[in-house]
Amino acid sequence: MALKLIRAVTRILVRRRRGLHAFHGAASFSRSPIEPWVQTACFACPQTVWKRRVCHPLPFDSGRAHLSTVIRDPVIFSFGSVCLHGDSMPRFLLTQLHRPAVEDERAFSDRLRDCSSSKQVLRLLQTAEVMSDTMAAAALHRIADLELGEGGLRDAEVLQNDVVRALCFQLEHESRRLTEAGLVSALLACTRLYVDPWSTLVVRLVSESQERLDRDRFSVAQLCSLGEALLALEGPGCGMLQQVMDQVRLGSPANWSPDELAAVYGLLQAGAGEGGRYQELLNTMNTHTVSIASRLGPSAISRVLIALVALDQTQAMPLVISLSKHAVRHMVSFSDSELAAVLAALMHFGHSDRFFVEALERRVTATAFESHPETISKVMQYLARRNILSPAIFDVVAESFVYRADSYSTSQVARQIMPFGKLAYLPPNASVLFGKVEAILHSRFSQFQPRTALNLLHSCTLAERFPLNFVAKVFNPYFLQQLQEQGTGIDRIILSQLTQLYMTVKLECPFYEGPSLHRKYRVKSFLAPGRSLETPVEGHLYNSVKAGLIDLLGVRAYFASRVLTPYCYTLDVEIKLDEEGYVLPASNLEDVFKKIAVCIDGPKRFTTNTRRLLGKEAIKQRHLRLLGYEVVQVPFYEFEKLTSKAEVVEYLHKKIFPHSYRLNW
Repeated sequence: MALKLIRAVTRILVRRRRGLHAFHGAASFSRSPIEPWVQTACFACPQTVWKRRVCHPLPFDSGRAHLSTVIRDPVIFSFGSVCLHGDSMPRFLLTQLHRPAVEDERAFSDRLRDCSSSKQVLRLLQTAEVMSDTMAAAALHRIADLELGEGGLRDAEVLQNDVVRALCFQLEHESRRLTEAGLVSALLACTRLYVDPWSTLVVRLVSESQERLDRDRFSVAQLCSLGEALLALEGPGCGMLQQVMDQVRLGSPANWSPDELAAVYGLLQAGAGEGGRYQELLNTMNTHTVSIASRLGPSAISRVLIALVALDQTQAMPLVISLSKHAVRHMVSFSDSELAAVLAALMHFGHSDRFFVEALERRVTATAFESHPETISKVMQYLARRNILSPAIFDVVAESFVYRADSYSTSQVARQIMPFGKLAYLPPNASVLFGKVEAILHSRFSQFQPRTALNLLHSCTLAERFPLNFVAKVFNPYFLQQLQEQGTGIDRIILSQLTQLYMTVKLECPFYEGPSLHRKYRVKSFLAPGRSLETPVEGHLYNSVKAGLIDLLGVRAYFASRVLTPYCYTLDVEIKLDEEGYVLPASNLEDVFKKIAVCIDGPKRFTTNTRRLLGKEAIKQRHLRLLGYEVVQVPFYEFEKLTSKAEVVEYLHKKIFPHSYRLNW
């Protein structure tokens, strides 16, 4: 009796399916989309599994199923209902009783992760024997991962592929049978692929999500996926999103799993926490996450850190430090994108530690030739931003650059080379490395953004590599015009770079006979508030040295402090001598035979982990010598060892007047 009832229900479902000819807001078909398929009854549940017997091409209306225009930039596609056809199309079993085995889903996920193009994803789908709704949604997400660019999808035609349309057909017309996880994941995938929000597919998925939301059917992680989809569809003002957040806030972060905690961070980052909303919830989450940081996996650590950046949680430094500490043991497990996100967050919060850098060295030296160029660029950016010199990383990046740079974007080229100049480091293959840079500039100079090109060329001069073949292009009036921000002109740091590039050519390449920089683009001082081509002298160290100089010279009038030279550089201390070697008063402008520039170099003028001067300080001292100054360096690590006034005076005497005898007074 039960068997007859099941078969009767099955026949009713089949008749209903055969009655579907056209769907709201979608393309129409000239015949029933079920005709090419025959039914085989599934006696375990009222579900019909469809197997192909014969398939004919179906006419597809060119209306909303193709490209449609919207107000926003990304391309939006509208899906109508489509029919599965083809000998190897995926077959869906959307009930809990027919889900593939866990091992099969895991194997599918692994194969999906290995796909490096949408074509590979489509081929994988065509070979799938059985597929669940979550597997189908994961496939759409993978296509989005591979196709999303800055302005939308790189290959918009992928959405018109029969396999993709078949997936959407199944998800649309089996929406009531989808699991909660499959439902919200499919909806989120649609938003990432810019599917028309008013297409039947999206409308049905949203409607079904609303019904289940009203019945409190979603877990915390599923609520977060739904919330991200709603943010993409309607923004933070969506009423349904408020309902999602109300349900999220009913729970306690202490009861959430690490993955659920990371998902809530992701939802707030996506826009739900915009404008400081839910800060109280965030504070509770930040406090709790510190206590469970050791339980977070690499994906969760990456997601939490990037959320803290987006939400500007500057008060959460204890959490940032804790996550950085535990990121060390996951360094090998981070994907390229996850590691890039971690590095971006640490740059934002200004944090680094020795153990993290050591782990980063081990990873990069082992994977530099296989890692994504953007990840390597982030690594170099991070080291440069934190003034960390890692010869191991710099050397292997220099080697990989020579072999791989032809495929790099202009931004990646610049970000990988600029740290060599900033930290004044030349790798063993320096000649080959900068030869490659020159070749790229020759072939692709017009592709570089003007400011990126200037930053790259200026960095080369810091590393004592002089881009003479490109100076004429930089000093060209058209290039200089491109450097100007619309309505604001050229900012001071750009003018400083141009001036120093001009000085470098004049001082270090006197044989250069090309065009020079027009006077109106030159600055009078490299020292300025904020970003500067010089590091200001550290106050406490300067006062200590000044006191020692007074004791050494007898009176304050025999040296000048913070002197701006005609060559744009600021001297910490200037001492003038006559031809016989006697010290002249600082105000004396005549009979000056020698000028001594005393550089009082504090910690900020060196790399953080070595005693190597930064590139901007090294070029300053180099130029001062070429301009006739005798440069005397007083580094902090030597001066801080002195414990008495007598030791300070003796030290300064040996530094500044090493060949003269001083009478004690």
